[in-house]
Amino acid sequence: MTSALDITRAVNPPRAVFLNFPLGHQTGKPHQPDQQRQIVRDAMRAFETISEPGGIVELPYVWDPNDRGWEVTDYTGDFLPPRPEKETADQIEAERRNRFLSAK
Repeated sequence: MTSALDITRAVNPPRAVFLNFPLGHQTGKPHQPDQQRQIVRDAMRAFETISEPGGIVELPYVWDPNDRGWEVTDYTGDFLPPRPEKETADQIEAERRNRFLSAK
């Protein structure tokens, strides 16, 4: 299940269900267990119907029909940490790879 459609398309998983909800809320709004259960049921049904590799089913739920402001705060501004400089990112990736290779 995903709430980041562009990232999901780029990653191209075997199958996915997209819900246009804020990041981290793919199974519904807090304190609404009936809605959460329905979303999970719909997602499971969708997973059963996807017949093509990379298929993505978009569920029809709406977080707030009167306010889509959460989309701006979720995907811009201070939501994500600042991107490291290239040299720092390369060093972090090299360390990650070394840990992975030494674990084998």
